[in-house]
Amino acid sequence: MDMIFSSSVALLNARNGITSQVGLFWQQTRAPLIVPLLRIVLFVCLALSFMLFVERLYMGIVIAFIKLVRRKPEKKYKWEPMKKDDLELGNFSYPVVLVQIPMYNEKEVYQLSIGAACSLSWPANRIFIQVLDDSTDPAIKALVEQECRRWASKGINIKYEIRDNRKGYKAGALREGMKHSYVNLCSHVAIFDADFQPEPDFLERTIPFLVHNPDIGLVQARWEFVNADECLMTRMQEMSLGYHFTVEQEVGSAIHAFFGFNGTAGVWRMAALNEAGGWKDRTTVEDMDLAVRAGLNGWKFVYVGDLKVKNELPSTFKAYRYQQHRWSCGPANLFRKMAKEIATNKKVSVWKKFYLIYSFFFVRKIIAHIVTFALYCVVMPATVFVPEVEVPKWGSIYIPSAITLLNVLGSTRSMYLVVYWILFENVMSLHRTKATFVGLFESGRVNEWIVTEKLGDALKTKMGSKASRKLRFRVGERVHVLELFVGLHLLFCGWYDFSFGKSRFYVYLFLQAAAFFVVGFGYVGVFVPNS
Repeated sequence: MDMIFSSSVALLNARNGITSQVGLFWQQTRAPLIVPLLRIVLFVCLALSFMLFVERLYMGIVIAFIKLVRRKPEKKYKWEPMKKDDLELGNFSYPVVLVQIPMYNEKEVYQLSIGAACSLSWPANRIFIQVLDDSTDPAIKALVEQECRRWASKGINIKYEIRDNRKGYKAGALREGMKHSYVNLCSHVAIFDADFQPEPDFLERTIPFLVHNPDIGLVQARWEFVNADECLMTRMQEMSLGYHFTVEQEVGSAIHAFFGFNGTAGVWRMAALNEAGGWKDRTTVEDMDLAVRAGLNGWKFVYVGDLKVKNELPSTFKAYRYQQHRWSCGPANLFRKMAKEIATNKKVSVWKKFYLIYSFFFVRKIIAHIVTFALYCVVMPATVFVPEVEVPKWGSIYIPSAITLLNVLGSTRSMYLVVYWILFENVMSLHRTKATFVGLFESGRVNEWIVTEKLGDALKTKMGSKASRKLRFRVGERVHVLELFVGLHLLFCGWYDFSFGKSRFYVYLFLQAAAFFVVGFGYVGVFVPNS
């Protein structure tokens, strides 16, 4: 008994000794090392945050002016409807258009996209519908081929194309599709992902820009989400993408005649695509890569914001994470590959090169991700332990509030969800920051390409099945360790600030920790029952 007591006392003394040593180390390094280092990091974060604020403010002023003067692209560029029933020319006044639909195991949505493309209002002898099927499931390939044959029997000029490998993924499929002989007859190419459903008048509203303006290389339409109200996560996505479509692309089109191609719901002039070097698979954002190369050749882009194409948002968190990794890693990796090429280009103005390098890439694709996580999830929480380092109110309240308000301009119907959106975006900034560094340093999952899962009507069908079916629960699908770790960190910071601090950051820290826990345990998005 005395031996056990002696061992307990020795263990307690050892723990006290370790605690004392840690405390002594903290006191010795706090003033000469930790305080100056934290001040430097905070200064850098605040400077980056201010740069982001200036960028958002500039975009807000420009979009307000555009809306005030109602400067639509039809007024800026020559646009006339295609001439119909021309007795001399007949349908030959219409350019020949190639419509490409790349797909990969798209069982739930293939009929929607093929049906919408085959219903486009365009002379049947002046259009080719090209279904580029990279599916690996033989049953799905059979279904897609059967659907193509069904439309072909109705007189639609539809081509079902496959290849023996998936090299280059989507970019490889599109590039391979361009090698067929009938493509040489086409002067324009429209691209729709497998879940996109254009209205019948899509070509009639876009092609005239290209026909009457020889310097325009791309016409891009806006996305409209059919499942935005499916769950809170899809509403958050709608808010984020609302700013991209309502502000970023509108301003880019109106001021610089340039924006990043969205990879779908757009029409390219074949000459612009070929002159830029065609599709390349060196990054996971082949669409942006093509747009930058075409822009550097002097081609202009037009964004038609009131032309909307229906599509589906990822409604499972797993699918959304993969998508966000690709969308964050790809642009950073492309910036690494093209920064020098943009800077040394002699075909475009210095102003446009500055816009591409600073605004389009550096601020929006790199700073926006990194500063969100670094400042609000790392640096600000760390200051509760070092009261000597104070975050100024303009950096902790005023500028973040202004950036948030400017961000939600594109989704006024969801402004009442702004608090949830802030917390969710801060959680996602963890993955976007990680993906950005992967792209910048070209490491790890830099070339990872996982097709975003589309559910179509499958979710409703499965949820309507027997209630006895259990939801899957796997570590890595429902439990996300990284989010839980950050959540614990924020919770501890919040507790310390509540107990000993004076900054009152604990209100935010507790809320943000809760958001990380919700996501960490997988309680976001929809849960799809076993099939």
